[in-house]
Amino acid sequence: MEFQDKNLKCIDCGAEFVFTAGEQLFFHDKQFKNEPKRCKPCKAKRASMLGTATPGSYPKVETRTVCSQCGKETTVPFKPTQGRPVFCRECFQSKRSSAASA
Repeated sequence: MEFQDKNLKCIDCGAEFVFTAGEQLFFHDKQFKNEPKRCKPCKAKRASMLGTATPGSYPKVETRTVCSQCGKETTVPFKPTQGRPVFCRECFQSKRSSAASA
């Protein structure tokens, strides 16, 4: 199957963008049924608003929370899961080193 570049219109900003033959081949190989609806800048903006990463850009997530062990306020580089303990750097390091020596 031969693909040719197509001009599409972004549903967010209305700008025209090119859906390249290579991208079409990728979509075909992955069995995607729909063409892209957004240009790359709008797709990246939407991904950052939704908190998802796009290839090549991985937004750093930092969450303020309280250490489950010492009660000190801290920042962690992930979104904590409810019901799981979260530790500050010092408590995490001491817990890690005591587990390694056991």
